[in-house]
Amino acid sequence: MSDIAIKIENLSKQYRLGNVGTGTLTHDLKSWWATARGKEDPNLQIGLENKLAEKGGDYVYALKDINLEIKKGDIVGVIGKNGAGKSTLLKILSRVTTPTTGSIDLYGRVASLLEVGTGFHPELTGRENIFLNGAIMGMTKQEIKSKFDEIVEFAGVGKYIDTPVKRYSSGMYVRLAFAVAAHLDPEILIVDEVLAVGDVEFQKKALGKMQDVSKNEGRTVLFVSHNMGAIKTLCNKGILLLSGSCKYQGSSQDVINKYLELNDSKQLSYNNSNSSQSISISSVSILNLAKKEAVKYSEEIEIEIILKNTESISNLALGVAILNNWGNKIFTSVLRNVSVNRQQSKYILKVPESTLLNGNYSIDCAVFIPGGIVFDYINTICPFSIIDDGSEYSIYGSSDIGNIHVNCTWNEIN
Repeated sequence: MSDIAIKIENLSKQYRLGNVGTGTLTHDLKSWWATARGKEDPNLQIGLENKLAEKGGDYVYALKDINLEIKKGDIVGVIGKNGAGKSTLLKILSRVTTPTTGSIDLYGRVASLLEVGTGFHPELTGRENIFLNGAIMGMTKQEIKSKFDEIVEFAGVGKYIDTPVKRYSSGMYVRLAFAVAAHLDPEILIVDEVLAVGDVEFQKKALGKMQDVSKNEGRTVLFVSHNMGAIKTLCNKGILLLSGSCKYQGSSQDVINKYLELNDSKQLSYNNSNSSQSISISSVSILNLAKKEAVKYSEEIEIEIILKNTESISNLALGVAILNNWGNKIFTSVLRNVSVNRQQSKYILKVPESTLLNGNYSIDCAVFIPGGIVFDYINTICPFSIIDDGSEYSIYGSSDIGNIHVNCTWNEIN
């Protein structure tokens, strides 16, 4: 009997850029006829040019020639930068979309949690959605009933189980969706980063459940996350995607190391001046790194954030988190009661000297209304290093001494 759970051969997914059609058959025919004669498209958007010489320029590969074999019982972490193709791969495996070329073979029943609301009907209650999802997976009503109480208890939504899920918060939605996916006996469990919506306690609970279904029940888990600590702790295998291609596969530790090597070479600042959002993060940069690649332990860290806005907004919060080499947040600083009423606003966060210890770090940045909408969120940007220039920690050399220096009080008691 084969021990293969998922087999992927020459898998590619291609998308067409821009509008697929103009909206009417007449306009589509005019565009086709002009293109066939080498003329300019009469329906072209203002400011755009035809690029007839660039063959394939209207298409992009989200995935390109992926070949993988995943064994039963493996917990596989799928990592990569934003836009690497991680979510596209999971959607194809979950049968949400189809590949352009190639084939996939899934040996077992699949349950997936890709984004808030996937697989749930908003007008149905939590109870009805549990039975609906079970039926979609091919389970009998009696099988679902036997798991029902366990699902509700795990999700912690017993009080709201007969309420339409459209009234659930995003956290409640995710808790119930994960409980359904994990408890309805799938041979293959596919989980995207959506778990980040849940609170810390539920995240730990969910990670423990994924570990349990793999080790104790022999089921296969595919897990996408930017949290390298979670990948390291949970997964025994890893896959690194880069620009739609499988860059590396192996043990989770080896794949994480390869990913961190890629991050070390990325740009030292973030720029996004073309956002169309009402308020967005236009740029983030570490001013200390204008002419060097590392900050000394004895130096202050200056982080500059520029916001771009198209309307006046008040009661905003601007947050910056420092992440360590594993993607775990070390600390977060939030500026509250921010008001913007001009096109561009600049802020500088100063982290005191002798705060971060020797090591590699990066930044998360967000602009949001506390308890409300998140306008923009940028993760794992501006990588930088702290080098020890002769502190009291120098004696430890390169051993793991943590990330933060804290001024504690010592007292000798005779």
